[in-house]
Amino acid sequence: MKQIAIITPVPQIVEMYLNNSILRKAKEKELVCYHIVDLREFGIGTYRQVDDKPFGGGSGMVMMPEPFFNSIKHTFDLIGDKTETQVINPSPQGKHWTHETALQHTHDENLIFICGHYKGIDERVIEKYVTHEYSLGDFVVTGGELPVLSMVDSIIRLIPGVLNNLDSALTDSFTDGILDSPCYTRPQTIEGLTVPDVLVGGHHQEIEDWRTQQKKIRTRNRRPDMWEKVNKI
Repeated sequence: MKQIAIITPVPQIVEMYLNNSILRKAKEKELVCYHIVDLREFGIGTYRQVDDKPFGGGSGMVMMPEPFFNSIKHTFDLIGDKTETQVINPSPQGKHWTHETALQHTHDENLIFICGHYKGIDERVIEKYVTHEYSLGDFVVTGGELPVLSMVDSIIRLIPGVLNNLDSALTDSFTDGILDSPCYTRPQTIEGLTVPDVLVGGHHQEIEDWRTQQKKIRTRNRRPDMWEKVNKI
């Protein structure tokens, strides 16, 4: 069973997401076990402090190393086998997270995600424990919970048995290097907008050919960077 631990100072945000939809079903099917570790339980002093002013001055606050050191050690005890555990930190300086990255991490038995806040995490935490740093894009959000949950979601849905129909995930955007085709459902006509005739004609090969063509058109028009990359292969 895959074990995923998330270390965060706001566990309620993580709990709410993990207890819904596909991620909850993955747990119920015993395909994954979640560990939510409250960073503030390892905070310093009466007020469970987890941040402090940066050395050298400057604006903002930095997350302290000691709470992370102790919470990560605790998490290793929870999931076992430190040598086989990947520790992931969402960071603007990390490599871009992609479908291929998510697929790669489906093969890891143990994953620990750490959620930073404020100006960032003391660099010594990264030096000592972090094995991978990833970025969702060239922007900054308030805390690491949103990037972490996005990464976890993209991993979990690719694990065989999680989705009722794995073919759905295998035809999503990015799976074959391009975007997915347009999707439609009932009603066939709404406010003057109709479903393309080919999708209701019942000819499976024509439908498949149409979807393939639409994937290429969408990728070329909306993500020329992806289209250029595919054409170089």
